Amino acid sequence: MKSYQSRFTSIDLFSGCGGLTLGLKKAGFNVLAAVEIDDLAAETYRVNHKSTKLLHQDIRTIDPAVLRKELRLRRGELGLIAGCPPCQGFSTLRTRKKNVSVRDDRNNLMFNFLDFVSEFLPKTVMMENVPGLAKGKRLAKFISELNGMGYQVRYDVLDVAKFGVPQRRKRFILLASRVGNLIFADPASKKVVVSDVLKGIEKPEKSKDPAHNHGEKRSPKVQKIVSLIPLDGGSRSALPKKLLMDCHKRTNGFNDVYGRMKWNDVAPTITGGCVEPSKGRFLHPMENRAITIREAALIQTFPKNYFFSMKRGKTGAALMVGNALPPEFIRRQALQIKRLISKE
Repeated sequence: MKSYQSRFTSIDLFSGCGGLTLGLKKAGFNVLAAVEIDDLAAETYRVNHKSTKLLHQDIRTIDPAVLRKELRLRRGELGLIAGCPPCQGFSTLRTRKKNVSVRDDRNNLMFNFLDFVSEFLPKTVMMENVPGLAKGKRLAKFISELNGMGYQVRYDVLDVAKFGVPQRRKRFILLASRVGNLIFADPASKKVVVSDVLKGIEKPEKSKDPAHNHGEKRSPKVQKIVSLIPLDGGSRSALPKKLLMDCHKRTNGFNDVYGRMKWNDVAPTITGGCVEPSKGRFLHPMENRAITIREAALIQTFPKNYFFSMKRGKTGAALMVGNALPPEFIRRQALQIKRLISKE
């Protein structure tokens, strides 16, 4: 007879650098296996989650039945299958051209996720993605197939800032259960802001952390622009016209570019361009520089000692961090799942 603790087992599909796995672990789940195709993300994951079986390969090459047998699990025994299928095909920028998202092959990886659900028949399912997934025929088909397997399904678009994460980040999240009614976590009682996670962090140039002391190379003009952006939430609207980039003179769009974060507010969404001031409101609130990889990860709610491979430089690491799921958001949702499973 399985022990009480063994109910809280999970698998992380499309694991990236491990944000989802970390959130699950913090909620008390044992993450038995993970799947990730990207070399840099897989290296980062492996260092941080040594006890998890990592399948560093394309999920389409994995037979779910073989994996289930390797993990010595009966159908229906696993507590949770969770994951975030690559979402670029549904992203806001791409769906502005509606025909692009329809053609993107990555959109169909959610059905590879479903193949694992069908084989393992876990007690619960959690899938996270961009808000654009909430619309369209694919989601309807996905839910219909889950219903056919006996799952009750609930989904919504939630802002992680309401769940203890110091950034605005709207995400689609789907929860499914065949062991009872599963609900989303309650919002946090207190908003966490940028200063809560960045206050007291040592200067990058004094740090021995490669994810913090990776340096910046900016042209004299960009350095001048950064120095003139008002502290604590300032934007490029404060710049003299002669310093505006030509592209900024021609359009009023993308107003966050070359903007600063606010010290006592949540950050904007951390993206793969989070260390570049030309990619969004990614200037440090109080210093004349962009935030570092470590600071971006802290805003994502990764701990200070979480390893990020710098083999592809700060650009590759920023993409990992920007694509990651905020562990604290996942932890809160996973606790709801754990409570439901514990009632069995």
